[in-house]
Amino acid sequence: MSQAHSAPELDHSAGKVAASVSRRNVLLLSFVLLVVMIGYSVAMPLLPFYIEAFGVGGTQLGWLMSAYSVMQLICAPLWGVLSDRYGRKPILCVGVLGYAISMFFIGLANSFTMLFLARSLSGLLSSATMPSAMAYIGENSAPGERSKGMGQLGAATGIGVIIGPLLGGVLSVKSLALPFFVGSGLAFLSLLLIIFLLPEHRPASSSAPNAVLPERSESAAQAAKPTLALYAEVLLGPAGILLLLLFIMSFGMTNFQGMIGLYFVDKFGSGTQQVSSIWMLMGLILIVAQGVLVGPLSKKLGELSIIKIGLFGGALGFALVAVALNYLTAMVALGFFILSVALIGPALNSYISGFAGRQQGAVMGLNSASTSLGRILGPLWGGYIYDVNISYPFFSGAATLALGLLVGLFTLRKQAAAISDQPSAVG
Repeated sequence: MSQAHSAPELDHSAGKVAASVSRRNVLLLSFVLLVVMIGYSVAMPLLPFYIEAFGVGGTQLGWLMSAYSVMQLICAPLWGVLSDRYGRKPILCVGVLGYAISMFFIGLANSFTMLFLARSLSGLLSSATMPSAMAYIGENSAPGERSKGMGQLGAATGIGVIIGPLLGGVLSVKSLALPFFVGSGLAFLSLLLIIFLLPEHRPASSSAPNAVLPERSESAAQAAKPTLALYAEVLLGPAGILLLLLFIMSFGMTNFQGMIGLYFVDKFGSGTQQVSSIWMLMGLILIVAQGVLVGPLSKKLGELSIIKIGLFGGALGFALVAVALNYLTAMVALGFFILSVALIGPALNSYISGFAGRQQGAVMGLNSASTSLGRILGPLWGGYIYDVNISYPFFSGAATLALGLLVGLFTLRKQAAAISDQPSAVG
């Protein structure tokens, strides 16, 4: 009798230990992304002062802002493929180390050329962190827990967006370079945590090193494929339409992000405190939605429903912001909009991960590239049509998310049928 009861008890105990380790890894990766986003956002309010100090103008600032996203667009897919071949942990370490070094060089910059090269280096190397972290979560989480893990990563980036400008404002009183040196130190700390606390993922098949298993031969075959052939396979496969959907969402969102502060100033005569409160509101809603709500809602409604609801709510929220009558109604519309779109990212990332199979790194690298491409094109388009009419970027964003909803309605059902044919991402 005692032996009959011992097996279930051992299984239950092992499950609790595995869940505890999984939660620790999610928290560790969340801290890493928090540090990266603090470094990204701490630069936003300080770079114009660097531009002024170096005696250059708006054109150079535009190059500087675009360089980071362009490097991420180019390099994130490559880092993703490398993480498939050499493991998530080594590539994550390269990204965080490179990010720490580039932040240090930004602090040392004494010319625009050095600042531009350091910012470009930051985009090149830090682009390894997001695809590696998302691939790690994707293949180490049960399908029912994947959205929750992605949501916690998203919440960490939201916290970083809030903390970064505040940290920069406080520390830059003594020196413009100090926030970057502090960011570099935090990155080195997170690197040590990764090295000593984050276990490298090992597929279940690796437990039998002398056996030639189908999973291992399939994984080896994937690793041997040329990079361009691997990209083509991903883009033409079930995940391709989801990456298009991610680009559509990123493009629409950056229409909004680039113009919302200026919109409040031009339409409602808002001051600096009111404009700052916009970003605080967005960050807080992002944290609550992605850190608390998205996991339970995905379990209850399903990721597919969350994506569609979020796209519909985002399109409606865009339009409501455009027709708002005053500051208060605009803030209410803004809150509804952010709540809607904040739910999409983790659910869509989790859904994409379900199609990745043995190509988690390649898919998540293209995921980051799709987002970066939207971040490059969205502000350019939004700024151009804002000069035509200040409401046009928001109507354009509404139309973009509505297009995404149509794409989702007509294609995601087919994708849902295809996901059952994909190999499990959990080892």
